[in-house]
Amino acid sequence: SNPCLPLPVLQAAHCQMIKDLSACLLGQSLRVDCHYENKTSNPLTYEFSITKDNRKHVIHSTISVSENVYRSRANVTLHKNLVCLYLQSFTTSDEGVYMCELKATNDYTGNQIKNITVIKDKLEKCAGFSLLIQNTSWLLLLLLSLPLLQAVDFVSL
Repeated sequence: SNPCLPLPVLQAAHCQMIKDLSACLLGQSLRVDCHYENKTSNPLTYEFSITKDNRKHVIHSTISVSENVYRSRANVTLHKNLVCLYLQSFTTSDEGVYMCELKATNDYTGNQIKNITVIKDKLEKCAGFSLLIQNTSWLLLLLLSLPLLQAVDFVSL
């Protein structure tokens, strides 16, 4: 049974759902986006790991200890409803099944886990605009660019 069905109200309030896990190439780095639906204001802990040759390696984690070979190349950024892993100098030896695991403090539904298989040749390039859209109000951009446009018109006269 799905612990996230909104039958008991108390249960639904504690559900941390990973909605989507995606991966893309950003220059020489791998970026893994773990989108989740935040149902609680409790602090979020996370873990990114890779399974290759039937062994699990922790890349970056607040839940357990990260492995040194990855730790120095990895960093994680937290946005609203998104946990982002960046792994620098990504090569074919970093291919495998990547796992995002999220846990909210005092969440009784247990950890939420999602997997994605990452193969270098099959990765798409990250869309450069996505972060810009999230972090910048278009209105502000428009207001900032208006004086520039007017200045250009003035020059062309």
